[in-house]
Amino acid sequence: MLKEHFKLISGTANRKLADEVAKILKVPLTPVEIKRFHDGETYCRVLESVRGCDVYVIQPTSADANLNLMELLIMVDALKRSSPDKITAVIPYYGYCRQDKKTKPREPITAKLVANMIQVAGVDRVIMFDLHVAQVQGFFDIPSDNLDVIPLFADYIATKKQKDIVVVSPDAGGAARARSFGKVLNTPIAIVDKRRPEQNVAEVHNVIGNVKGKTAFIVDDIIDTAGSITEAANILLKFGAKEVYALATHGVLSDPAAERISKSPIKEAVVTNTINVPKEKMISKLKVISIAPLLAETIKRTHEGLPMGIVYEQMYKKLEKKLN
Repeated sequence: MLKEHFKLISGTANRKLADEVAKILKVPLTPVEIKRFHDGETYCRVLESVRGCDVYVIQPTSADANLNLMELLIMVDALKRSSPDKITAVIPYYGYCRQDKKTKPREPITAKLVANMIQVAGVDRVIMFDLHVAQVQGFFDIPSDNLDVIPLFADYIATKKQKDIVVVSPDAGGAARARSFGKVLNTPIAIVDKRRPEQNVAEVHNVIGNVKGKTAFIVDDIIDTAGSITEAANILLKFGAKEVYALATHGVLSDPAAERISKSPIKEAVVTNTINVPKEKMISKLKVISIAPLLAETIKRTHEGLPMGIVYEQMYKKLEKKLN
């Protein structure tokens, strides 16, 4: 049982995930009034005392990214002015993470700007999942956790009971992620040679590694418009892959992602519920895995000052038994 001074709050971005976490932790969500004015401004009021409390705010900054980010900042400001002990922002999907560096003159580094805004608002700690680039964690000057979902996805791959598999990175930047999966599953990896001439446009040219006759599992952090994974799937089949699955932590699923996945040779696309997937995008090929148990354990252990490493160790031991 969590201590009395623990409070869990949800914004409007992913209330379903917050409800799952609250149910697992056996605590009620602290009531919050959130409304929009006619001109688009957001209003927030916390409806019970949080004085001296350890407060956790669950709010991914997914689409509408600007609205949900402002909602998070306004909630934190409302809390900060209510004398809590600590405020932890739980941001399952960290929007603007892909704007992490300058690639052209006079570009912003928006991931750093957002980190500054979150800190200035009054957050004491952040919990995130599978950042697009790990160095974004260093943009914060407060404690930050960047959790991965490799055990969840590796367990999914194990349940498929495919004997000859290959883990595939859809581009060179994701090679480290593919290697991590390959190490856990004891499988080879391959890399798709992808060029991106502009945002949301991907061109696939080649495959590094052997995929012939194998079941390919593409692993990535984000499925946005699904251009990258569908093109990667096509070229993997051309290079002799038997079947193709796609796994990504964050299902952004901007149009025309659902249509592309439906028409693609991908057998199943798997995402987590870091972002709430609307009903109109829940196509037959899409499967959603819940991070709620892992997130609930993370929040509990953070509140109690306990390490998370042992949780991952236990998850990997269970996976090892399943694989053997």
